[in-house]
Amino acid sequence: MSQPVLTVVGPTATGKSDLALDVVELLGGPDAAEVVNADAMQLYRGMDIGTAKLPAAERRGIAHHQLDVLDVTQEASVAAYQRAARADIAAIHERGKRAVLVGGSGLYVRAVLDELDFPGTDPAVRARLERRSEQEGTAALYEELTVRDPAAARRILPGNTRRIVRALEVIELTGRPFSASLPEHTPHLPAVQVAIDVPREELDRRITARAAAMLDGGLLDEVHDLLAAGLAESRTASRAVGYAQAVAVVEGRMTTAQAHEAITVATRQLARRQEKWFRRDPRVRWLPLGPDLAERVAGMLR
Repeated sequence: MSQPVLTVVGPTATGKSDLALDVVELLGGPDAAEVVNADAMQLYRGMDIGTAKLPAAERRGIAHHQLDVLDVTQEASVAAYQRAARADIAAIHERGKRAVLVGGSGLYVRAVLDELDFPGTDPAVRARLERRSEQEGTAALYEELTVRDPAAARRILPGNTRRIVRALEVIELTGRPFSASLPEHTPHLPAVQVAIDVPREELDRRITARAAAMLDGGLLDEVHDLLAAGLAESRTASRAVGYAQAVAVVEGRMTTAQAHEAITVATRQLARRQEKWFRRDPRVRWLPLGPDLAERVAGMLR
């Protein structure tokens, strides 16, 4: 039987990437384990600074998978990611190593680890719903979803047009509530799941500092390049936290100072949603910060 997948999850800015690499080094380094990314925005080529993607030089020689696999003009798909990430994990196991899944995109993590099937799609139905969202507004579609599937509406933000459209599409195609296709806690792969329990005040401080570092570190130049590569055409990548605000600066709709505040607020909101998602999963073990954190995780695996 393959080794359980070590899964490092939780809110942004908690230090997931560094913890994963520290644990891999304790387990034996590049010959012992490989990392599989589970951050939806890190799938995109060129989206580096705003996603806090680890540069290749800082990966300590440890192989990483599911980074830089999409152009910004492509739409990220959980179903496609599920197939690719599971194939990566299977190949890692065949090489006799441990797979380490790292990221804060909750549905992507569950798609890999749990039994989760994705209903098909119909471009015509989706296009019609997207036209309605433009003509009637997202609020009208969300109100329809609250009537047709209250359970799904409670789990989707009222402003998340993409997920609202997807939920209504699934309802129309399958005749069943979208909530019926949401993940249950039924494992597909054995896993040890950990999250870093960073106190709220400290996490907010880190988020504020990270937003400033991104803007100081070239985020606006990165967005210039991404716009030239077609970022504005993407419904997914262009709305990512940090990028939407940086685009507003580049287009003259926001100052850099305003962008820093907006990125900070949006990232804090994202972190709260991520924490709520992972707190719902009883299999995730939340570990307090401390100098021996990596040793504790490695000990769990041993």
